[in-house]
Amino acid sequence: MQRTQGLDLRMLMLRASLALLLVAGMIGLARAQAQPDPKAAPNEFVQQVADQLLDILKKDAQLRSGDIQRVNQVVDQNLLPYVNFERTTRLAAGRNWRQATPEQQQALAQAFRGTLIRTYSGALTKVDQGTSVRLLPFRGDPNADDVVVRSQIVPQSNAQPVGVDYRLEKTPEGWKIYDLNVEGIWLIENYRNQFAQEINRSGIDGLIQALNSRNQ
Repeated sequence: MQRTQGLDLRMLMLRASLALLLVAGMIGLARAQAQPDPKAAPNEFVQQVADQLLDILKKDAQLRSGDIQRVNQVVDQNLLPYVNFERTTRLAAGRNWRQATPEQQQALAQAFRGTLIRTYSGALTKVDQGTSVRLLPFRGDPNADDVVVRSQIVPQSNAQPVGVDYRLEKTPEGWKIYDLNVEGIWLIENYRNQFAQEINRSGIDGLIQALNSRNQ
């Protein structure tokens, strides 16, 4: 029973963490003079994104309620400048990505984006006025092109902090987040098996259709 409860908690925090990423674009509208710097050190960049994002969530009740229309509006307006959804989708699809046409790849990334928004937007309700993000000491090479930044989500209650690792890639525009790990559960790995099973049954188009049907 305790193992089941632990898994449920990890999945809840995975959803909450991803929900934070999904609304990252809101930062540009609300605090244009203090945007996170994607070319800063990776740990500093993640801290900037997390701090400003929590500030926005705490002030926007409609967004925090998980309203799908509001979340989509925020994402569409800002194009998620700090998250590489295309790479997230490509890694989740694995070898099947290379077999897809460019049109299928684009459609799959769009469908997966919609699935993540709809699936995890409800976790925004778990963010309260006492929620904070604390970064752990950075252990990687800040000059590397791919790094992991470790942090803890600290709830308002006396519950234990939950470890969240962010995987970032260095691009010409600066750092971008493309995967995260909550207490041992990697987002991409979590979806990879689901994608593979659906593709084996009905191909890339079948996966796209299945994702889109759940997004309606």
